[in-house]
Order: sequence, then C-alpha cells, then structure tokens
Amino acid sequence: MPAPHRPLRPLRIVVVGAGIVGAATARALARAGCDVTVVDRGATAGGTSAGGEGNLLVSDKEPGPELRLAQRSLAAWARIEDELRDELPAGFPGLELERKGGLVVATTEAGAAALLAFADTQRGAGVVAEVVDDAGAHELEPDLTPHSTAAVFYPEDLQVQPVVATEALLAAARRHGARVRQGVEVTGPVLSSGRLAGVRLASGTLPADAVVLAAGPWSGLVAERLGVSLPVRPRRGTVLVTSRMPARVRHKVYDADYVGAVGSGSADLRVSSVVESTAAGTVLIGSSRERRGFDERIEARVLAALAAKALLLFPFLADAQAMRAYGGFRPFVPDHLPVIGADHRLPGLWHATGHEGAGIGLSLATADLLRDQLLGGGADGAAEPLAAEFRLDRPTLLPHLEGAAR
Repeated sequence: MPAPHRPLRPLRIVVVGAGIVGAATARALARAGCDVTVVDRGATAGGTSAGGEGNLLVSDKEPGPELRLAQRSLAAWARIEDELRDELPAGFPGLELERKGGLVVATTEAGAAALLAFADTQRGAGVVAEVVDDAGAHELEPDLTPHSTAAVFYPEDLQVQPVVATEALLAAARRHGARVRQGVEVTGPVLSSGRLAGVRLASGTLPADAVVLAAGPWSGLVAERLGVSLPVRPRRGTVLVTSRMPARVRHKVYDADYVGAVGSGSADLRVSSVVESTAAGTVLIGSSRERRGFDERIEARVLAALAAKALLLFPFLADAQAMRAYGGFRPFVPDHLPVIGADHRLPGLWHATGHEGAGIGLSLATADLLRDQLLGGGADGAAEPLAAEFRLDRPTLLPHLEGAAR
C-alpha cells in the first residue's frame, strides 16, 4: 500500500457534505496531512447515504469511465476493513461488508438477448460475469421465478451498511485530525483575488485553500450560493421494506431492466426490480427513479409498481408483509457521470458529486482521485487519464453548465 501523499504544507480544506463521498474525501485528505473541516447543514450520513441500500456494483455499469472507477473502488473496498481496523479504536462497529454477489435475471426473450449482450461487453472490460442456466440460477436462488429466460451472476458485487460506513470513514478522518461540524449551512463564498478562499456560514466565515463540494443532490444549490452553476439535480428513489422473515433471498437480485432505468435520463417514473435481504432479516425492494425536485412524498403508485415488479422475480413475496417504505434523492447529472475535480470557472472550488445511485460504491475511488488531483500526486499512472473523464468541462457536460437550474 503506497504511503499517503503529503503536501509541502498543510492545506486548509473545507469539505461541504458529510455523506459517504464527503466522508471518504475527508479521510483521504486528512491522511495526506491536510487540515480538513467537514460541514453539513444536517446530521452526518443524514441525506442520500442514509437512504441508500449500500450497493457496490459493477454489474450495472457498461464499459467506460464509470466502470473503471467502480473497479478501482472495489479494490479500495477490499482493503478498507483492514485499514480502518488500524485507524479506529477497538470495538468500533464493523462495516457489514457482504461479498454476496449479484444475480441479474431476464424474464422476457428480448430482455435475455440484451442481458447476455451486455454481459459479454462487460467481460471484455474485465468484469466477472458468469452466465448461469436455469438450474444454476435456482441453485443460487431457490425461490426465484420459474419463468426466467436468462441469468448472469456477478460475484464481484458487494454490499455495505452505508450509514455505518460513512460514520467509520468520518471517525477515521477525525483520528487524522479532521473536524466535523453538523448543523452548519454554507450561505455564500469568501472570495479573494478572483478565487474561492473559504465559505460563509451563518455564524461567520471558514477560510480555506480549497473547498470540496460533496453535497450530493444538494450540490447544485450550494454551487449557486458559491456563484457558479452546476447541473446536479435530485432524482427521487423509493424502497419498500418487508417485515422480518427467514432468509430466502441470498444475493442481490435484480431484473435486466435495471440497467436501462439507471441509464435513462427521463424525468418520468422508471421502476425496475431490485430485491435483497438484510442482516436484520427484512427484504429490501427497489428500485424507482423519478425527477420531481425535492418532493419527499412516498406515493402508493410507486409502492404498487415496486411490489408488482418484485413478484416477477420472487412470487413468494406475495405473502410477505410490508413493514415500511423510505425514500431519498440521488444526485443526477445529465450525462450520468460524476463530477470529480477542479471547477475551471472558480479557482479554489473542487467537486466530488453527481454519482446518482452509485455514490456508496464509488466513494473510495472518488476520494483517491480528488486527493491526487488536489495535491498533485498519484500512486499510479492510470489515475490521471481516468480523472480527466470526470472533469466538469468534459464535452458531454459543457452544454449543460449554463443551463443548470438556478
């Protein structure tokens, strides 16, 4: 493991956002010797990170920069438990990192053809994607529908408890000297000679050599307060939770429509089936996507659609009792790639946002990429060209910068 990069002098860095991306970034920068302060208008892990399922997936990503970032992040997640064991005091809760794997199932002939073609392209990019026949699928998931038309198993897919992981990363950042301030809202910029030199708070100012915006779906609103436009908008998601039952879903299982729903830019409701058990014995049923601003209502039409889709994969759920539902907002970017790196319009402002539903899985690699860019280092030569794919001024995002909602 390469030693963390050390700046020539401690840089004062403010990270805006105490979700998992902000937490991972704070830890990476604090380990590198920076003077880090994390601020959040609410509680730590209180936004998108609290509403997620903790997915660490390669199965839903087509070959390209996001998949490469996910592969780097999976390698980092493979190390993180040992690293945190050394960084945190004995008895700190574990991450509940489960190497359960993911099973993607098609239930139509058209879906089967698309799934198998997609898996073939992923294998060319280094993803382990194992086509399984009907017997193999039911060996993995005995209660799976008998009407599947194709299935692919992804053993690299993982799951983590997102709130615990966020708190662990923040605790590690504190052990390296970072400060975390909850209930602190950024109200404006501190400018000096045309660059961002800190942030204004209701209680005063917080000076900084660099400000990292990691506020998830609220990043666009914070960016506006800092004087720039950023095309990050909220995309609503809802999860249905059953009452506790004996474990009957062994892996993360989702239908082949899920990849299309993730990649869609439509503002309309999109629902695909994602089903998995939790350590507590409940079953989580997702997944919906809809752009409707910060509307927090949980609607019966969405829950009904989620339940109907889940029954296509697991008919036994017809007898399950729904215990509750919860929702959250994903940070949506029009070209479906996160924004990681410097803002070319305002020196001193950096971004680590726009991961939509993949922020949990991509958080560690995002933090490493941003650290290396901000401090001018890098553990390997592959990081620099990958980092260029997530720049704010990339061709696929430039047309949206001036059109970002204000």
